[in-house]
Amino acid sequence: MSTADLSEASWFKSSHSGSQGDCVEVAWLGEGAVGVRDSKNPIGPALVFAPGQWDSFVSRLASGE
Repeated sequence: MSTADLSEASWFKSSHSGSQGDCVEVAWLGEGAVGVRDSKNPIGPALVFAPGQWDSFVSRLASGE
C-alpha cells in the first residue's frame, strides 16, 4: 500500500480502552484503509492496513488467534 496521508485522520480509541492509557488509536482512512497508532505517541509512526488486511486481522482477533 502506498504512503497514506494521515494529517487529517480522525483518531479514536475503543470504548473498551478504559483509563489505563496503554491503548491504540484507529482511524478510518480513504478507500477503506485503516490507520493504527500508539495513543501514547500520537506524532509517532502509524500502521496502515488495506481493507482486506484489516478484515483478516479483526476476524483473527475475534476468533482468539
